[in-house]
This record gives sequence, C-alpha cells and structure tokens, in this order.
Amino acid sequence: MSVSPVAPSLRALRHGFDRRAADLAEVDYLLREIGQRMQERMRYIRLSPARALDLGCGRGHGLAALRAQYPDAQIAGLDLSARMLREAARLDPQRGGGWVARLLGRRPVFDLLQADYERLPFAAGTFDMLWSNLALHWHAEPHRIFPEWHRVTADGGLLMFSLFGPDTLRELRQALAGVDGRTHTLRFVDMHDIGDMLVHGGWSTPVMDMETLTVTYERPDTLLRDVHLMGGFAAGHGALHGRQWLGQVHAALEAQRNQDGVIPLTFEIVYGHAWKLAPAARQVADADGRVSIPIHSIRRAGPR
Repeated sequence: MSVSPVAPSLRALRHGFDRRAADLAEVDYLLREIGQRMQERMRYIRLSPARALDLGCGRGHGLAALRAQYPDAQIAGLDLSARMLREAARLDPQRGGGWVARLLGRRPVFDLLQADYERLPFAAGTFDMLWSNLALHWHAEPHRIFPEWHRVTADGGLLMFSLFGPDTLRELRQALAGVDGRTHTLRFVDMHDIGDMLVHGGWSTPVMDMETLTVTYERPDTLLRDVHLMGGFAAGHGALHGRQWLGQVHAALEAQRNQDGVIPLTFEIVYGHAWKLAPAARQVADADGRVSIPIHSIRRAGPR
C-alpha cells in the first residue's frame, strides 16, 4: 500500500525539502501544535529513555521538546533533507554559539544524521524511544518503514508518531477537482491501515486515534503557498498550468468561504503509539484474530 499513486520519489522529496527548508518557518505552526499534543499524550506513558530518535526531525523543534522532557537522554535527529538538518544545527543551542561555543568546548546537544527512514544507519536495539511528528506520510511506502523502525528499537521500547490522514486538504482537493478533474494533492493512508502496518511490522499493542483540525485563510494564494511549503502537492503539480488555470483555482477556493468569510482547510491528524515487546512476551493471534498478552509483559513494556 502506498500513501499516494503520485507520491514523490525519495530524490524528489529530498530536493523539495532542501529547496523549501529556509521558508518552512512560515508553516511551522501546525508542526509545533501537533508536537505539543503528542507531548501531552506522553504524560500518560511513564518512560525514561536513555536514547531517543526523532525521525523526520526537520528544523529541530521536536528535538528541543524531547530534550526538555527527557533531559538525561541522548537524543538524535534524522532527516532526509541536508538543508533541514542544517537548520536544526543552527537552532541547536550549543551549535548556535558558533566559534564561541567551540572555544568553550561545548558539545552539540543533538546528534544529527541524514538518512532514509527505510534504511537507518543504526545497530539493532539502539533506541528506547522513536518519535516522529508529521513526517511518516511523505514516504510512499510506509509499510516498509515500520519493520526497520522496529529493528532499531530496544525491547520494551516505544514508538510515538503522528501523520496526516485521508481527510487532509479535502477542501483544496474539491476545488482543484472542480477546475480540471484532478485533485493534485497527495493522498494519505487511513488510520486503520496504519494500525495493520504496525502489527505486520512487528509492533505490539498499537493504539491509534485521530482528530480533525481546521485552519482558515483570508486569501486563496496564502492557502496554496502554505500547502506548497508543507509539500502537500503531488509530483508534477503545476506543470503546464498558467494564469487562467490559477485564476480558476482561486475562484473555486473563494466559493468555499464559510459564514465567517474565511476559507477553511481541513487537516486530519492521526496519532499512534506502539511497543516493541521482548520476544518472550509476544503472542501469536488466535483464529479469531485475538492476541493475549500477559499483564507482567505489558508492565515491562509500558509504565516503568
């Protein structure tokens, strides 16, 4: 299963985020908001990781939040984009000091690495916690990622993530389809399919839930700019489209203004977490698809 039949290749994805890295601060509001909501969910999970990895760390906001929540942990950030990692390095409080920091002998707070989510440069069982905020949906084949993430997680470790669900950008898709019959945006995987992928990837006791957020815009061009910066358009979008086409899109978005006079844009946010249980604690599902897990195993993998 793929996120979208027109999802960008890894090369195109890397190039796109490299090109937009400097401007992504303009659309950080959603990333920050969802990151904060993920942290609120973490309050109900007692965990003290020695090593944590932020997958798709982008400009490093999640790294700083993880550092604040787990000050004794060794925290690493990984991203496909070298430019995004340079932004994260710039925002690192230790690296940000430049030559002054080096003169004082300060070491960087975060280890930053460039790699594909599907091919992680880590030994098996390296991390106690994996964290990924609004990054997983950019990969065309998420079912290939979860086994690799499982590999680098230690027994008893936790995966916590968020991603866009299929209702994301629905107003924009409707507007675009009304102009030329094409939606032009990426399509995102359903929450239940993600849960199935987790189980097939070796993860245990997955918990999934979702919520819908609505962002409103005063102008259609601002909405289109934000979606472009986020990377929400499909590969090939914009090719051979002129001013007439763009004017029709603006008109279609204008027609969607609500009673408050603003243009709504929906984001379906899917949240999930799952554990990597020790081999002795894993159980095979019975004929009815039910899985029985001993209470003592859940306590080892969950609250500590």
